[in-house]
Amino acid sequence: MNLQPTILHLPPQLKVCGLTKPDQIQELISMNVDFLGFIFYKKSPRYVLNHMSFEEISAINHHGKVGVFVNEEMDEILKIVQQAKLNFVQLHGDESNDFIVELRQKLNPEAGIIKVIRVGNNDCDNKEKIAQTLSSNLQPVNYYLFDTDSKAFGGTGKQFDWTILNEFEIPLPYFLSGGISEENIGNLEVLRQKPFALDINSKFETEPGNKDINRIKKFKTLH
Repeated sequence: MNLQPTILHLPPQLKVCGLTKPDQIQELISMNVDFLGFIFYKKSPRYVLNHMSFEEISAINHHGKVGVFVNEEMDEILKIVQQAKLNFVQLHGDESNDFIVELRQKLNPEAGIIKVIRVGNNDCDNKEKIAQTLSSNLQPVNYYLFDTDSKAFGGTGKQFDWTILNEFEIPLPYFLSGGISEENIGNLEVLRQKPFALDINSKFETEPGNKDINRIKKFKTLH
């Protein structure tokens, strides 16, 4: 008799990022999307405060509201988390370990931290950067997020080489981002350690911030 425990491979959760429209947000909530991403980076075409107020964001009744920040000041992050009633802080810039430790100390204990690791085209640089981050003992971090590197800090719609992740022991659950679509979702099979969640954005838009809800519905049935 085989007494080995059965390992269940649950499908990854889903995060839709770059949200700007309240009606689309409500549709995504009705679809049971797990994470809602709001970009608080002024240089982004999906900068949420150009479209929605803090009051509107804070009124959204959802457990997975993620604020995306890029090299933002500590006090500004803390203020926005409080005003928008965010559940998670996603750090998409070059935030140091010391910065993250201090943020964790000042942040509401119930709020989670997602640290982005941007993966570029240079194989050697990729591996060194990933190894350095994963070995830096970022204990205050709850999740990692691997995304395609770009000067614009995300939203490229391009996929990096996922197989590079197989060379590392990733100590935390992670989000996978960067050009994810119906066409490449089957390629998740190449990953030894499967993602905790998929993060979709520009591939599911008709224009920046305007989501194709029907396409997201179809994608949700695939993953």
